[in-house]
Order: sequence, then C-alpha cells, then structure tokens
Amino acid sequence: MESCLRVLFIQTAFIGDAILMTSMVESWSAAHPNDEIHVCVRKGNEGLFRGHPFVHEVWVWDKKGGVVSRYCKLFQLARRIRQRAFDAVFTPHRHASSGWLTVFSGANIRSAFSSHPLAKAMTHLVPHRMEAGWHEVDRNHELIAPWVEGKDLPRLHPNPLDLERAATVLADHDSGVVFAPLSQWGTKQWPLEQWQALILQVNQEHPQWKIVLMGGRQDALELDAFADRLCLPQVNVVAGWGLLEAAALMKRARAVVTNDSGPLHLASAVNAPTVAIFCSTSPDFGFGPLATHSRVVETTEALPCRPCGLHGHPSCPEQHFRCGTGVQVRQVGEAIDELLNEPT
Repeated sequence: MESCLRVLFIQTAFIGDAILMTSMVESWSAAHPNDEIHVCVRKGNEGLFRGHPFVHEVWVWDKKGGVVSRYCKLFQLARRIRQRAFDAVFTPHRHASSGWLTVFSGANIRSAFSSHPLAKAMTHLVPHRMEAGWHEVDRNHELIAPWVEGKDLPRLHPNPLDLERAATVLADHDSGVVFAPLSQWGTKQWPLEQWQALILQVNQEHPQWKIVLMGGRQDALELDAFADRLCLPQVNVVAGWGLLEAAALMKRARAVVTNDSGPLHLASAVNAPTVAIFCSTSPDFGFGPLATHSRVVETTEALPCRPCGLHGHPSCPEQHFRCGTGVQVRQVGEAIDELLNEPT
C-alpha cells in the first residue's frame, strides 16, 4: 500500500498564477487521493480554496506593509511550514521568497524550475520552457511529472452558496454575458471606448441578454462610471465579489469576454466559454484560455514592439498602443458569435 505524503504547493504570485497552480493540485489528488494536500498563496487569493474538497489547509503570506513587516511575516510563515514536516514541496513561482519557503520546509522532495534563484538548494529541477505551444499548465506539470502521470486542467470548486448568489444576477443559465474590461496593467487593457462599442453592439443584436460588468472591489467606481456611460437597463455591475462567487457567475454565463488578466483564468477554471483579448502580451507566453470553447483575439498588424513584456506596462512604451487600438470591435464580435455557434 502506498504511503500517504504531506504535500505543499507554493504560488504566492498573482491570482491568475494561483488559479493555474490548481491544475497541479487536481492532478496530484487524482494520482494520490490519500495524500494530505496543502497550498500556500498570497493574502487575497486564499478565497480560491474556501471549502475546497481535498485541500487540507491553506497557508497565507500577507505581503502588505513595508519590507521589514513583509519579511517578518514570511519568516513566521516559514517556521510554521517547517513545523508541519512536509514530505514534498513544489513551487512553480520563480521568486526567491517562494524558494526560501520551499528550502526552509526541510522536505525531502523540493521541486522548482532550474532558473530559480535558489535552484542549488532544490532536489528536483526542470527547465522553464517559454516556447510556443507550451502553456503554463504544461510547464508547471513538469515539476510533478516524476510522481504524477497525466495532466488535469485548472479547476475551482464553487459551493452551493456561491452558485446561489450567482443566480441572483443570471437567473437562468445562458441568460447573459460577463465582460471583464479592466486590468491592473495598462497595456493589457483593451481601450474602454472599444469595450463600450462592443457591448452596445452585443446589446443591439441580443437585447434579451443581461450585461454583467465584472471586476474587483478596487474597480467598483470605474465600473459604475462605465455602466453609466452605457446607459443600458440590462447592465449589472459585479465588483468585489468573492473569487468563487465570481467563478460561479461566469459558469452561468453564455460567454466571458476578458483581457489577458485574472478573469481569463477564472473562466478557464470553470470551463466557461471565453473570448480573450490580447493587447501587448501574447498567448505564445502560455497564458491563453483553457476552456473547451474559447477564442483569442489580437491585432492583425505585425508590430515589431509586440509583445513588449510578459506582464505588460502601465502605459505603452512606444506611446501609440496600436496593439490595443488595433484590435477591432468587429473581430471581438465575430469571435463571440463563433463561440456561441459552436456545438456543445
């Protein structure tokens, strides 16, 4: 009989990275259902695992505060993790902080990418292959390949209360479309003028559909102002919902239309039909949609400056933002129509 291991997955980066890590959790649980699985994420992302059916415990690093406060909290977290005596620790996060948690854990198995700054202290290393055709999920699974066969996709587990709240906005499945127009990276955000034109077009073609504008708590004022400009009775602003509540709402929608940002990965994790708009970044980086029915929309213009970085920038370094303005409303509208006409 296989011995049960205590396993920890560490990903303290942004929400999209934490969601993509869930594919490793799903795969490990399927291969080793008796193991005790833990995850470690940055504060704010722990809601992804609320009531999770097979995650034993969520460990949280609160990064808020100054440098001294942040790293005092990291040290305290590391001590608690070490006391739990993990057998295996895996970190797809390529920053020293996550690596230090991995090393200090004292686990016999410590797996990371070979480009990690603490690579020499790991027991298992694999290359981080930034190649076309490789999704981040594929790269992450290389870290657990010696212990797991096969590959599951990211998955979130909204509970009945999450689904119930989603039903207050979209009472029937397929009764509306979720739009996530904002991004913390300026060059990842398709211009709001074009979002407005798209939503008005969708409303004209499908006046019976509800329009849901989704964002975080920090987006509430901007989304309210955007809704006022649209001046449509069908518009609902959903800002600051819990992560699983937002995922449940996406699961009920006919489609989710989003930038290359966190909502894209939320949609993938509940297999919601997705249209993803890529401006300064590229799906070749390996962060495209994973839903069964999905489309990627990009500018058709060959721009020598694109992509200009893995995460984008606050504003266009070339001061023209043609990678964003060059994505036409017609392109996105056609992608939505293609998506909705696909056989299920």
